[in-house]
Amino acid sequence: MRHRVAHRKLGRTTEHRLALLRNLCTSLITHERVITTLPKAKELRPFAEHAITLGKRALAADVPEKALHNRRLAAAYFFSGNTNRVPDGGYKRPQAPRTAGVAALDKLFDELASRFADRPGGYTRILKLGVRRGDGAQMALIELLGSESKEAHPEEKKEQKKRGRRFFSRGKKREASEAKATNEEKPKKSSKSSASGKPASGKPTSRPSKKNDSSAAEDQPKARRGKKKEASE
Repeated sequence: MRHRVAHRKLGRTTEHRLALLRNLCTSLITHERVITTLPKAKELRPFAEHAITLGKRALAADVPEKALHNRRLAAAYFFSGNTNRVPDGGYKRPQAPRTAGVAALDKLFDELASRFADRPGGYTRILKLGVRRGDGAQMALIELLGSESKEAHPEEKKEQKKRGRRFFSRGKKREASEAKATNEEKPKKSSKSSASGKPASGKPTSRPSKKNDSSAAEDQPKARRGKKKEASE
Protein backbone atom coordinates (compact mmCIF):
# COMPACT_ATOMS: atom_id res chain seq x y z
CA MET A 1 0.00 0.00 0.00
CA ARG A 2 1.19 3.49 -0.87
CA HIS A 3 0.33 5.40 2.27
CA ARG A 4 1.63 9.00 2.53
CA VAL A 5 3.07 8.89 -0.99
CA ALA A 6 2.01 12.21 -2.46
CA HIS A 7 3.74 12.50 -5.82
CA ARG A 8 3.89 10.60 -9.09
CA LYS A 9 7.12 8.98 -10.25
CA LEU A 10 6.28 9.53 -13.97
CA GLY A 11 8.37 6.50 -14.93
CA ARG A 12 11.65 8.30 -14.19
CA THR A 13 14.42 8.31 -11.63
CA THR A 14 14.61 11.09 -9.06
CA GLU A 15 17.24 13.11 -10.94
CA HIS A 16 15.41 12.73 -14.26
CA ARG A 17 12.08 13.68 -12.69
CA LEU A 18 13.49 16.84 -11.05
CA ALA A 19 15.15 17.87 -14.31
CA LEU A 20 11.82 17.41 -16.09
CA LEU A 21 9.97 19.55 -13.54
CA ARG A 22 12.62 22.29 -13.73
CA ASN A 23 12.33 22.29 -17.51
CA LEU A 24 8.53 22.56 -17.42
CA CYS A 25 8.61 25.22 -14.67
CA THR A 26 11.07 27.33 -16.65
CA SER A 27 8.86 27.14 -19.74
CA LEU A 28 5.72 27.89 -17.72
CA ILE A 29 7.16 31.02 -16.12
CA THR A 30 8.67 32.24 -19.40
CA HIS A 31 5.69 31.63 -21.73
CA GLU A 32 2.95 31.49 -19.03
CA ARG A 33 1.36 28.36 -20.56
CA VAL A 34 2.54 24.86 -21.43
CA ILE A 35 0.84 21.93 -23.19
CA THR A 36 1.84 18.57 -21.68
CA THR A 37 0.28 15.36 -20.41
CA LEU A 38 -2.20 15.50 -17.55
CA PRO A 39 -0.04 13.68 -14.92
CA LYS A 40 2.91 16.00 -15.67
CA ALA A 41 0.67 19.05 -15.42
CA LYS A 42 -0.66 17.92 -12.04
CA GLU A 43 2.90 17.42 -10.79
CA LEU A 44 4.02 20.76 -12.19
CA ARG A 45 1.27 22.76 -10.46
CA PRO A 46 2.59 22.57 -6.83
CA PHE A 47 6.20 22.74 -8.06
CA ALA A 48 5.63 26.05 -9.87
CA GLU A 49 3.37 27.50 -7.17
CA HIS A 50 6.08 27.00 -4.52
CA ALA A 51 8.44 29.09 -6.65
CA ILE A 52 5.82 31.84 -7.01
CA THR A 53 5.31 31.83 -3.23
CA LEU A 54 9.03 32.42 -2.74
CA GLY A 55 8.80 35.39 -5.10
CA LYS A 56 5.92 36.84 -3.03
CA ARG A 57 7.93 36.39 0.18
CA ALA A 58 10.87 38.25 -1.34
CA LEU A 59 8.53 41.06 -2.40
CA ALA A 60 7.10 41.39 1.12
CA ALA A 61 10.49 41.10 2.90
CA ASP A 62 11.61 44.13 4.88
CA VAL A 63 15.29 43.25 4.93
CA PRO A 64 17.16 42.83 1.61
CA GLU A 65 18.96 39.77 3.02
CA LYS A 66 15.66 37.91 3.29
CA ALA A 67 14.75 38.81 -0.28
CA LEU A 68 18.12 37.55 -1.48
CA HIS A 69 17.68 34.33 0.50
CA ASN A 70 14.27 33.67 -1.09
CA ARG A 71 15.70 34.42 -4.53
CA ARG A 72 18.43 31.83 -4.01
CA LEU A 73 15.87 29.28 -2.87
CA ALA A 74 13.70 29.95 -5.93
CA ALA A 75 16.70 29.50 -8.24
CA ALA A 76 16.57 25.75 -7.46
CA TYR A 77 13.22 25.52 -9.31
CA PHE A 78 14.78 26.62 -12.64
CA PHE A 79 17.80 25.79 -14.74
CA SER A 80 21.03 27.21 -13.39
CA GLY A 81 22.64 30.19 -15.09
CA ASN A 82 25.92 30.28 -16.96
CA THR A 83 28.73 29.25 -14.61
CA ASN A 84 31.41 30.54 -17.02
CA ARG A 85 29.74 33.92 -17.52
CA VAL A 86 32.27 36.74 -17.67
CA PRO A 87 31.32 39.71 -15.47
CA ASP A 88 30.60 43.05 -17.07
CA GLY A 89 33.67 45.08 -17.92
CA GLY A 90 35.83 42.19 -19.17
CA TYR A 91 38.45 43.45 -21.60
CA LYS A 92 37.73 42.08 -25.11
CA ARG A 93 36.03 38.97 -23.78
CA PRO A 94 32.82 37.60 -25.29
CA GLN A 95 29.95 37.66 -22.82
CA ALA A 96 27.75 34.56 -22.81
CA PRO A 97 23.99 35.23 -23.08
CA ARG A 98 21.75 34.54 -20.12
CA THR A 99 19.98 31.20 -20.07
CA ALA A 100 16.23 30.66 -19.90
CA GLY A 101 16.45 29.88 -16.17
CA VAL A 102 17.95 33.28 -15.37
CA ALA A 103 15.34 35.02 -17.51
CA ALA A 104 12.53 33.06 -15.83
CA LEU A 105 13.87 33.94 -12.37
CA ASP A 106 13.98 37.64 -13.26
CA LYS A 107 10.43 37.53 -14.61
CA LEU A 108 9.20 35.73 -11.49
CA PHE A 109 10.55 38.36 -9.08
CA ASP A 110 9.89 41.40 -11.26
CA GLU A 111 6.45 40.71 -12.75
CA LEU A 112 4.68 37.63 -11.38
CA ALA A 113 5.32 38.31 -7.68
CA SER A 114 3.53 41.66 -7.92
CA ARG A 115 0.71 40.12 -10.01
CA PHE A 116 -0.11 37.52 -7.35
CA ALA A 117 0.69 39.69 -4.31
CA ASP A 118 -2.96 39.80 -3.13
CA ARG A 119 -3.79 36.19 -4.03
CA PRO A 120 -3.36 33.59 -1.25
CA GLY A 121 -2.84 30.65 -3.64
CA GLY A 122 -3.98 28.92 -6.80
CA TYR A 123 -1.82 30.71 -9.35
CA THR A 124 -2.34 28.18 -12.16
CA ARG A 125 -5.20 26.42 -13.92
CA ILE A 126 -5.31 23.10 -15.78
CA LEU A 127 -7.54 22.57 -18.82
CA LYS A 128 -7.99 19.11 -20.31
CA LEU A 129 -7.45 18.93 -24.08
CA GLY A 130 -8.52 15.37 -24.80
CA VAL A 131 -6.61 12.31 -25.91
CA ARG A 132 -3.42 12.50 -27.93
CA ARG A 133 -3.49 10.67 -31.23
CA GLY A 134 -0.97 7.86 -31.27
CA ASP A 135 -0.44 6.68 -27.70
CA GLY A 136 -3.81 7.79 -26.27
CA ALA A 137 -2.28 9.98 -23.54
CA GLN A 138 -4.52 12.53 -21.85
CA MET A 139 -3.27 16.02 -22.75
CA ALA A 140 -3.71 19.19 -20.70
CA LEU A 141 -2.93 22.90 -20.84
CA ILE A 142 -1.47 24.44 -17.69
CA GLU A 143 -1.29 28.23 -17.59
CA LEU A 144 -0.86 31.09 -15.14
CA LEU A 145 -3.86 33.18 -14.18
CA GLY A 146 -3.95 36.46 -16.03
CA SER A 147 -2.32 35.10 -19.20
CA GLU A 148 -5.60 34.87 -21.16
CA SER A 149 -5.00 38.04 -23.16
CA LYS A 150 -1.39 37.18 -24.09
CA GLU A 151 -0.41 35.27 -27.21
CA ALA A 152 1.40 31.97 -26.79
CA HIS A 153 4.94 31.99 -28.20
CA PRO A 154 4.67 35.01 -30.56
CA GLU A 155 8.25 34.45 -31.78
CA GLU A 156 7.46 30.91 -32.91
CA LYS A 157 4.39 32.15 -34.81
CA LYS A 158 6.54 34.65 -36.74
CA GLU A 159 9.00 31.91 -37.69
CA GLN A 160 6.15 29.69 -38.91
CA LYS A 161 4.78 32.53 -41.06
CA LYS A 162 8.18 33.07 -42.67
CA ARG A 163 8.55 29.38 -43.41
CA GLY A 164 5.06 29.28 -44.95
CA ARG A 165 5.85 32.19 -47.27
CA ARG A 166 9.01 30.52 -48.49
CA PHE A 167 7.12 27.28 -49.11
CA PHE A 168 4.33 28.94 -51.09
CA SER A 169 6.80 31.00 -53.10
CA ARG A 170 8.61 27.82 -54.08
CA GLY A 171 5.28 26.31 -55.17
CA LYS A 172 4.54 29.33 -57.37
CA LYS A 173 7.97 29.10 -58.99
CA ARG A 174 7.42 25.42 -59.72
CA GLU A 175 4.01 26.15 -61.29
CA ALA A 176 5.54 28.86 -63.49
CA SER A 177 8.35 26.55 -64.66
CA GLU A 178 5.84 23.77 -65.43
CA ALA A 179 3.68 26.19 -67.43
CA LYS A 180 6.71 27.27 -69.49
CA ALA A 181 7.61 23.65 -70.18
CA THR A 182 4.08 22.86 -71.38
CA ASN A 183 4.05 25.93 -73.64
CA GLU A 184 7.34 24.84 -75.22
CA GLU A 185 6.05 21.30 -75.82
CA LYS A 186 2.81 22.39 -77.57
CA PRO A 187 4.36 23.56 -80.89
CA LYS A 188 6.40 20.34 -81.08
CA LYS A 189 3.20 18.28 -80.89
CA SER A 190 1.56 20.35 -83.60
CA SER A 191 4.54 19.86 -85.94
CA LYS A 192 4.37 16.11 -85.40
CA SER A 193 0.68 16.08 -86.20
CA SER A 194 1.26 18.01 -89.44
CA ALA A 195 3.97 15.56 -90.49
CA SER A 196 1.63 12.61 -89.94
CA GLY A 197 -1.01 14.17 -92.14
CA LYS A 198 -3.21 15.81 -89.50
CA PRO A 199 -3.28 19.64 -89.27
CA ALA A 200 -3.31 21.64 -86.03
CA SER A 201 -7.12 21.87 -86.16
CA GLY A 202 -7.36 18.11 -85.72
CA LYS A 203 -9.11 17.28 -89.05
CA PRO A 204 -7.27 14.57 -91.09
CA THR A 205 -6.59 15.39 -94.73
CA SER A 206 -5.24 12.57 -96.89
CA ARG A 207 -4.31 9.33 -95.23
CA PRO A 208 -0.91 7.98 -96.28
CA SER A 209 -0.79 4.35 -97.37
CA LYS A 210 0.41 1.64 -95.04
CA LYS A 211 3.12 0.58 -97.47
CA ASN A 212 4.75 4.00 -97.39
CA ASP A 213 4.70 3.99 -93.56
CA SER A 214 6.39 0.60 -93.37
CA SER A 215 9.07 1.60 -95.88
CA ALA A 216 9.79 4.84 -93.98
CA ALA A 217 10.11 2.93 -90.72
CA GLU A 218 12.56 0.46 -92.33
CA ASP A 219 14.70 3.29 -93.70
CA GLN A 220 15.10 4.98 -90.28
CA PRO A 221 17.78 3.45 -87.99
CA LYS A 222 16.64 1.96 -84.72
CA ALA A 223 17.43 4.19 -81.69
CA ARG A 224 18.67 2.76 -78.44
CA ARG A 225 16.64 2.92 -75.27
CA GLY A 226 18.89 5.42 -73.53
CA LYS A 227 18.88 7.80 -76.52
CA LYS A 228 15.13 8.08 -77.05
CA LYS A 229 15.00 11.59 -75.67
CA GLU A 230 17.81 12.77 -77.92
CA ALA A 231 16.12 11.34 -80.99
CA SER A 232 12.80 13.00 -80.14
CA GLU A 233 14.52 16.34 -79.64
